[in-house]
Amino acid sequence: MSNYPHLLKPLDLGFTTIKNRSLMGSMHTGLEDRAKNYQKLATYFAQRATGDVGLIVTGGISPNIRAWTAPMAGFLKYKFQTKRHKIVTQAVHSEGGKICMQILHAGRYGYHPFIISPSGIKSPITPFKPKKMSVSCIEKQRSEERR
Repeated sequence: MSNYPHLLKPLDLGFTTIKNRSLMGSMHTGLEDRAKNYQKLATYFAQRATGDVGLIVTGGISPNIRAWTAPMAGFLKYKFQTKRHKIVTQAVHSEGGKICMQILHAGRYGYHPFIISPSGIKSPITPFKPKKMSVSCIEKQRSEERR
């Protein structure tokens, strides 16, 4: 570890401290897409927390339906949905881990006909052309991502 002397040292982020600088990148399991799967998702991430990773990043969760990656994909818009995510967070914390939700706006790469993007230019890999976002639409998205 002499090439990476700080890797296993704690990192103070100001609002929390992670036990080391090892990050487990976003993993799109598909479990976050269904309400009934949150206990499975909690178990999945809690098992990973037992490996002493510093920070776990979840699979992408859209801030609303227009930002969805695909129909029925995970999104977090309503207060009642936070209870599901707390199951996952508490499971990871019970194993001494930290977890961060990846807020994902699919933009032109969304796979549904209601996608929006700043440019309105169709992605070469999806069949749908996004609606170009107005300034007020961009502000609304920013607001929903902040809440």
